[in-house]
Parts: sequence; C-alpha cells; structure tokens
Amino acid sequence: MMGPRLRRFALTAHVTFSVGWLGAVLVFVVLAAVGLANQDTQLVRAAYLAMEPVTWYALVPLSIASLVTGIVQASGTSWGLTRHYWVLFKLILNILATAVLLMYTQTVGHIAQAATDPALPGNDLRGLGTSPLLHGTAALLLLLVTTILSVYKPRGAISYRTDRRRMRRGALALRQRPTQAVQTVDRLHGRYHRRTRS
Repeated sequence: MMGPRLRRFALTAHVTFSVGWLGAVLVFVVLAAVGLANQDTQLVRAAYLAMEPVTWYALVPLSIASLVTGIVQASGTSWGLTRHYWVLFKLILNILATAVLLMYTQTVGHIAQAATDPALPGNDLRGLGTSPLLHGTAALLLLLVTTILSVYKPRGAISYRTDRRRMRRGALALRQRPTQAVQTVDRLHGRYHRRTRS
C-alpha cells in the first residue's frame, strides 16, 4: 500500500494524463470533422496532416501514461485492480482503447500520406475523414464512460467468498483423506483378525 503523499501523487498523475488523453481525442475529432465538412482543400489537407503528429505525440503517449498510472494507482490503494467491478471495467476499457489506438496509427499515417498527394480530388480527400471521425467519436464516448465510472464509483465489490469456500472444502477433504484411509485399514485389519480367530 502506498503512503498518503505517494497516493495523492499517483492520483494526480493519473487524472492529469487521463484528462489530457480526453482533450487530445477531442482535438482529433475536431480535425476529422474539419477535414470532412470544409470546402477549402488546403485546409482539409492541413487538418489531415495535423492528425498524424497529434496521434503520435499526444494520443499514444497520454493513453499509455493513463493506463500505467491507473494500474499503479489502483494497485497501491484499497480499491485494488480486481476488488471492484467499476475499477476492473475501467481497466478493460482503457486497455481496449489503447490497443485500438495503436492499431489505428497505421490508418492515420495512410490518411496523412494521401493528403500530401496533389492529384487527389477534393471530394475524395474529404471522404478520408469519415473513418477518423467515427473512431475518434467512439474513443471520446469510451473515455467519457471511464470518467463517469471514476467520478460516481458504482457500488459492487467482486466477491471471492465462493472461491474461498471451495478452497477450504478442498483443504478439509485432503486432511480427512488420510484419516479415512487409516479408518478403512483398521476396519479391514479388525475383520482379518476376527476371521483368523474363528
């Protein structure tokens, strides 16, 4: 368990990186929307070109930092990683969002490369913004869900009582087996002596 100062530091770092990630996703969505809706071809190209550095220098580092600080912060406090449903669900969402983001960096690179092609017509260029807008909006909603979970902290602890009972029963059965075996041998031994006497 972390001390109070370290716990506050870890919480501050996690909140900072998480809010930064949310803000970077919002910037990405705005760029995609500008590229999709604007009629100025040069502005559309600029928006698509800007999405690549935003992805690599803001989205990726902030997502990884948010994930790492979240794991550290939860592990070092009474919340734990697997003690409460909301913490576990938030962790799964964070891992999923980070994994999808890392895979989507290739698509962002292709869009930025296409934006540098002067032969690409304006309508085709604008159409490239559909995928980033959809992915960015989905990521924004997902991060809003994790934020809501962090603020409201829904009740519901993960119960390990059933597993503990099973473990106790198993240990008890192992303890009783030698006793049962000895009792069986004693019974057989007694029957053998009775037969030999008769």
